[in-house]
Amino acid sequence: MQWSGQASATSLPIGSDADLAWVRQQVRQCAAALGFGLVQQTKLVTAASELARNTLVHGGGGRVEIRPLDNGRTRGLEMCFIDSGPGIRDLELAMTDGYTTGGGLGLGLSGARRLVHEFAVDTEPGRGTTITAVAWVTQVPASRPGVG
Repeated sequence: MQWSGQASATSLPIGSDADLAWVRQQVRQCAAALGFGLVQQTKLVTAASELARNTLVHGGGGRVEIRPLDNGRTRGLEMCFIDSGPGIRDLELAMTDGYTTGGGLGLGLSGARRLVHEFAVDTEPGRGTTITAVAWVTQVPASRPGVG
């Protein structure tokens, strides 16, 4: 993956419910500015919302770094959610649909992973967690003959 020479990360704190709303707003604005379509923007905001909430609830707070990308063919958006909480003891289990430690539906991590193109988790018990999610602007399909 190549970084755009002009790309600089925006770092936002995640320490309260108000911060979660701010993260969602900033991700939507960045995605729109990069040319993501409305459906892609919604997927990115949903993934960001889930990951920011996990950072707050399970990681005790932290930050997100949002960075525009350019790989020479298309633009993208990278989101890194960073906390210094307890870490994830069993990552494989945590990535399983339906697994929850917080009483929710258990779709946070696995759901966020499905909404982006690239997804990586760096965690160790007692050391915290960094989750990196990347999405790329995809082309809108050409209209079919006789439609539209």
